[in-house]
Amino acid sequence: PPPPPPPAAPSGPAADSLEYFNTVVGNTVNFDFDKYDLRPDAQAALRAQAAWLNQNPSRTVTVEGHCDERGTREYNLGLGERRANAAKQYLITLGIAESRLKTISYGKERPLCVESSEACWQNNRRGTSVAQ
Repeated sequence: PPPPPPPAAPSGPAADSLEYFNTVVGNTVNFDFDKYDLRPDAQAALRAQAAWLNQNPSRTVTVEGHCDERGTREYNLGLGERRANAAKQYLITLGIAESRLKTISYGKERPLCVESSEACWQNNRRGTSVAQ
């Protein structure tokens, strides 16, 4: 019989790549309306991010805080900052060095969608971890 074919090359992004972090690990957590406490799904996502960061010690993260369109610009900048800081502090409790983490708030200035609907607003109420 002929020899077996060589094993297939792994598909998808490399485990240490930014693409892997963004798509497989997940770089976004969502928040409830006017809240910055971390829901259980957000905590699970941040645990996955912390595991990836522990495996990639040269990487750093900037946590971006975002809000939906409701509320004033000033209020949402503050809320976005509280959201980013909540995610950052949770990553620190999971063993990620504070020196590897930064935060920034964009308030309602960088929406993912612009429809005035609850589904859209939910997508815009987020913290996005941007790995470098």
